[in-house]
Amino acid sequence: MNDGSPTGSSELCDRLAATAKACGLEGMFAELTASLAARQRWHSLFDARLMSARAALGLPLAGDSRTIPAEKQAALEAKSLEACREVGWPLVEEGKVAAGWMYLRAAVEPEEMGRRMAALADQLERPATTSDAPTADDDEQGDETLQEIIHVALWEGVDPALGLKLLLARNGTCNTITAYEQAVSRLPAARQRPAADLLVAHLHREVLASLVHDLHRRGIPVEPGPDASLTGVLEAAGGLKDDPAVHVDVSHLQSVLRIGRVCIDHVMLRRAWELASYACRLPKETVYAGEPPFENVGEASRLFYGAQLGIEVEAAIAFFRKAAVMAKVEQAGSLPGDVLVLLLWRLARPAEALHAALDRPRDDSGPSLLQATGMLPSLVEMAAASGDWEPLRKACKEHGDEITFAATLAAERAGA
Repeated sequence: MNDGSPTGSSELCDRLAATAKACGLEGMFAELTASLAARQRWHSLFDARLMSARAALGLPLAGDSRTIPAEKQAALEAKSLEACREVGWPLVEEGKVAAGWMYLRAAVEPEEMGRRMAALADQLERPATTSDAPTADDDEQGDETLQEIIHVALWEGVDPALGLKLLLARNGTCNTITAYEQAVSRLPAARQRPAADLLVAHLHREVLASLVHDLHRRGIPVEPGPDASLTGVLEAAGGLKDDPAVHVDVSHLQSVLRIGRVCIDHVMLRRAWELASYACRLPKETVYAGEPPFENVGEASRLFYGAQLGIEVEAAIAFFRKAAVMAKVEQAGSLPGDVLVLLLWRLARPAEALHAALDRPRDDSGPSLLQATGMLPSLVEMAAASGDWEPLRKACKEHGDEITFAATLAAERAGA
């Protein structure tokens, strides 16, 4: 077998020439690709597979694929994708994640790549036994592989939650929140949620552990169980309302309370509500104002998350309704109105959500962030859920929106 040396390469070339003469190009390419695979020369194997596919289709071995006759395009593309998988997965298994993804991005679903990377990361992070203790070179290679997994998972958008999990373990909360804001926050809501859940759960654990440690240091007997709540520990300590202690970086807390608005899981909503309740006890000089309607981040977040848990529902709706009205009067942006719509929708009050959505000022500058990421339902969805199409159709006529009007007719017919 060719060992990669000049002599070995020369011997293989001689065999390829003999095989081509005796068995044709098909046999020659079969011998070449078998040799490349055995020697794990994956990039060369990919090139050989493409040449073999072109030769089998009677096409030039190189050149612009756009000039290939249409009837042969599909066959060549299928062979190309097959070659991408053949070389991409071995590269990933060898730890060359970025190189593997270069081939696989067009050939596999991101979910499959995410599962493979998660398994590889778990293998790399698993403590080694004394019999297979890693060397310094192994550690360096493992670190490079984890960095590539983080890049592909987070910055390539394959599995943001996996990327954030690994980044959190390596770089801490601050860098992870920054990465979320830069790489995740504008993804569709469904793709944000696993990453947002991760941050909410992490910060909840962090604040709870720091609070319990502080109370033990003070001699306050608090023994939280495995399902301890942050609010329960605070109550056991008397609330700490006028206490100057701060158990978390406040900027991290306020960022996670903002990020958590995408969450819909009951457990995560509960943790976010507890974090917001903790924020309400912080000394005023330690917090900073947020964007309306979250100027008082702790109190507004407590109402937002609490309402979704059945806590102070009407008070929350009244609060955000007032904020939406004020924002409309003062032209203070779309977020207050969007938050009201979102909250009403999540509370299964679609008619009220639709009314609030139609009452928002029209903005020709484009969709808000909540709309762009799919956190807000469409007007047609709200009208369908409410069972009353007339308010939306009336608004369409008033604003000359024939497209949405037609969509209501089509949706009603489809649901009939």
